[in-house]
Amino acid sequence: MWKSGKKINRKTAKKYSRIALWYDLFEYPIERILFQKLRAEAVSYAYKKTLEVGIGTGKNLLYYHPGIELTAIDFSPGMLRFAREKQQKVNLKQLRMYEMDVQHLTFADNTFDTVISTFVFCTVPDPIAGLREVYRVLKPSGTAVFLEHMKSRHSIVNVPLSVMNLFSTRLLGTSMVRETQKNIELTGFAIEIVRWKFLDVVRLIIAKKP
Repeated sequence: MWKSGKKINRKTAKKYSRIALWYDLFEYPIERILFQKLRAEAVSYAYKKTLEVGIGTGKNLLYYHPGIELTAIDFSPGMLRFAREKQQKVNLKQLRMYEMDVQHLTFADNTFDTVISTFVFCTVPDPIAGLREVYRVLKPSGTAVFLEHMKSRHSIVNVPLSVMNLFSTRLLGTSMVRETQKNIELTGFAIEIVRWKFLDVVRLIIAKKP
């Protein structure tokens, strides 16, 4: 069995552990109206041996096919506690969860057929480091699926995002204006599909490891 990663960003992890109790309740209306279908679409790409980075409270667990061999990580022990509670309610027989930082994955190179990330790389302190780790543990020709919110291509849309960013970065370390698609490309992934959601602020990106 793999060991949990030790190099965890404790400051940000503690913030998420503190709000874990209220996280699902606070986000429920937005989640139900806007994001449930998007999560299901992203998870539909999961294939064989899958890693989900930043599982949070386990919002994606419901959408995985029962036959998937799923490994899930999160850097917040508080979030993982709620994810493990959800684990008891889903039909996933091959599921393991670890407290681990995506910036310092302890898995071997070329381990997973698929990596799933949903609304994670807006918060990772060093997104390039995290994406490099995802690239490293993904098998050659493996699929990385990113459902992420990011900076828009439209300046007028970025005005409210920049205002929100003033608060989100301080409260949760979450950036509203990251250029995540560019970061994915810089890491070496070959992007095959980009689907814009809510203008282009939320994007579903399907990428391959060449």
